[in-house]
Amino acid sequence: MIRNSTRKKPGHGREIRPGDARSRPGGGNTGRVVALSNIGKNIHSVRERIAKAATGCGRSEAEITLLAITKTVHEESISQAIAAGIRHFGENRVQEAEGKILHFRAGPELEWHLVGHLQSNKTRRAAVLFHLIHSVDSSRLAERLDQACMESGQVLSVLIQVDLGGEDTKFGAPIHQIRELAEAVSNLKHLRLDGLMAIPPFFDDPDKARPYFARLRQISESLESEQPGCLGRRHLSMGMSHDFEAAIKEGATIVRVGTAIFGARQYA
Repeated sequence: MIRNSTRKKPGHGREIRPGDARSRPGGGNTGRVVALSNIGKNIHSVRERIAKAATGCGRSEAEITLLAITKTVHEESISQAIAAGIRHFGENRVQEAEGKILHFRAGPELEWHLVGHLQSNKTRRAAVLFHLIHSVDSSRLAERLDQACMESGQVLSVLIQVDLGGEDTKFGAPIHQIRELAEAVSNLKHLRLDGLMAIPPFFDDPDKARPYFARLRQISESLESEQPGCLGRRHLSMGMSHDFEAAIKEGATIVRVGTAIFGARQYA
């Protein structure tokens, strides 16, 4: 389990007002509800796939965290995932996540990750709500997060998002800037750099994504060889529903799975 001993429980620190529209479950979005009997089966199937992929490349499935992506997913469906043993959840937007985190904070201990792009004006809310932010892609954003964490008296675990494909529709720091950005983040007192994240181009054949996953691993290894320990837990957040087996073969430690658990997204 990814854990930050200095991390406050979401909802502590800065006040989250229950009456605020942002604090209502779903953050004002309609959400999607899956046939509930299918969610546990889907999770079991995904775990079997993770185990098979890990075994096939000489790894242990215990090395890999299954992060359930709950963008647009209704609380009832999330409850079923919790009942099936999921404890790590990922959200794309701070506003939508806030209501869900409040909704579940009285239940079992969960870890909430931000995997989507973080706007600078949302850093204070993000610092309070999330245990791990996957999408730090600039020194400016890192500095804003560091300031927010200083104000709330905590240390926050983060990953650097790397732009591997050069796609205009995706965020991330260019590869040639990663070394400089890693050094900048490492020098901030209230952030803990714990690895890298990437979203490669989509391919119908998942094996075509493997060179991108391998490139992220190589970047991680290069940074660690130059400065051992600079990436903390050395997480590699890579791989989604259609290609996480390929990512595991290249060293993924966190796989971000939404559709394979909750089905295709449905928007009102």
